[in-house]
Amino acid sequence: MPSLHEKVAIITGSSRGIGAEIAQTLAKAGAKVVINYVQNHEAADDVCMAITQAGGKSVAIQADVSKPADVTRLFDTTVEQFGRIDILVNNAGMLIFKQIAEFTDEEFDRMIDINLKSVFYTLREASVRLADNGRIVNISSTVTRLMLPKYGPYAATKGAVEQLTRILAREVGKRGITVNSVSPGPVFTELFRAGKTEEDIQRMAAMSSLGRIGEVDDIAQIVLFLASDAARWITGQDIGANGGII
Repeated sequence: MPSLHEKVAIITGSSRGIGAEIAQTLAKAGAKVVINYVQNHEAADDVCMAITQAGGKSVAIQADVSKPADVTRLFDTTVEQFGRIDILVNNAGMLIFKQIAEFTDEEFDRMIDINLKSVFYTLREASVRLADNGRIVNISSTVTRLMLPKYGPYAATKGAVEQLTRILAREVGKRGITVNSVSPGPVFTELFRAGKTEEDIQRMAAMSSLGRIGEVDDIAQIVLFLASDAARWITGQDIGANGGII
């Protein structure tokens, strides 16, 4: 396992699902981890407890990362708790599974706020607050490479995240900071299952070269690699983590 000994990591939206698995995986590698959540403090506390019981260090910090003031407070509190920030993983996100014609203005605005503005706000903060040789990993999605009905606005937000990733990599590279994105295919989480029938899920599993839906650990291990010194020569890239769907 790559070592993140004494590194400090913020993982947005990490009280459950892929984010919780990433948090626990980075903690096992030696990182001090910030569990970011918006409302579900009990779930965030459960993740912290699991990390502590495994011998790691973590703290739960409430912040709505779609709000600039909350993002600043998240970074400030992390520095107060752990003294520095080395790693940012942008995992917070949402999915509304509808055709474009069915989207309301409010739903579209909400998706832009949570999936795109939150990443912009945290990247802006990280670009000046991250320690030299830091690591940024943004969670995108394989749907940016496909033309799947009912994923239009979601794919649009994730495509924008990938562009921010590439450009920020150029802007902070002289400080040794790497910026990459990971694009999961279907992964068994609450976000993935929302609005899907069993037929939808089986059809997506069949699209994979490996014949299955991904697991949260499949994604967490890739994030761990990108957050480590082993990936110091990888930046501005999007890593497809989809079992060969495309």
